[in-house]
Amino acid sequence: MANSILQVENLVKRYGDVEAVRGVSFGIEEGEVFGLLGPNGAGKTSTVEILEGLRTLDSGRVSVCGLDPQRDSEALKQEIGAALQATSLPDKMRVIEAIRLFASFYKRQRDPQELLKRFGLDEKKNSFYGQLSGGQKQRLALAMALVNDPQVCFLDEPTAGLDPQVRREIYDVIEELRRDKKTVLLTTHYIEEAERLCDRVAIIDHGRVIALGTPRELKARSGGTTRIEVRLSKPESNGTLKTLEGVVDAREVDGAYVLHSQRPPQTIVSLVKHLEAGGNELVSLEIATPSLEDVFIEFTGRRLRD
Repeated sequence: MANSILQVENLVKRYGDVEAVRGVSFGIEEGEVFGLLGPNGAGKTSTVEILEGLRTLDSGRVSVCGLDPQRDSEALKQEIGAALQATSLPDKMRVIEAIRLFASFYKRQRDPQELLKRFGLDEKKNSFYGQLSGGQKQRLALAMALVNDPQVCFLDEPTAGLDPQVRREIYDVIEELRRDKKTVLLTTHYIEEAERLCDRVAIIDHGRVIALGTPRELKARSGGTTRIEVRLSKPESNGTLKTLEGVVDAREVDGAYVLHSQRPPQTIVSLVKHLEAGGNELVSLEIATPSLEDVFIEFTGRRLRD
């Protein structure tokens, strides 16, 4: 991706004997919402902090807006915006004071009043930071990340710890950034977040990219199958379940069995007959189209949230 606005090639980062990032590579095109999807501790934040110039890499090469985050750190700060996992401001700082302070750090500035209005904080502009709700604090963090009209915006777990309603509000903001053709690098461990918001996704685990593509492309790796998750009263062998009619893959995950079937009705009938013959019972059954979590399970044998 020679013309990418952001490039990562064979990135490695170590903390003592722990190799947190192990040869990660990807590129992001201008105007793209790109997701790093993976469990906590997968290496997402380390990767982002290197791209922001907050950490040094051990080996590999990165480029953001044509700049080296270490060598060109001062120039890079003018071109990027960032909302970290946690934003902490003095409780007695007013909202308008916070965004004006951040604006003063940059040569290129957007109107603080306009940003507060856009993020639904106009009525809170004279409130103290300590009086804001969790969702309002996160919206303020996003407003501050955009105060310099950045070329690339880094959002590290922007909805972590927020309730579902506030999470949806943040989704609306990110979708608006996409409509504005902003380049966004988003880290998340929420499956539905990556599927809804991202143009492309890199699934990362134990410091490595294990899959990369659009959500549609990644889900297509399940071969157009239907996902059937069952819980049984007694254990079964995966090998036995793979022989059921229509089943192309069967795995035991967290005490449940995840089957991928090309003919779901026939698979369910075959499963019931198999259980009756073996004196086993069906406790629960869920049917769904494959998700990015199925891709993760396929590569790792465990759920993304583990």
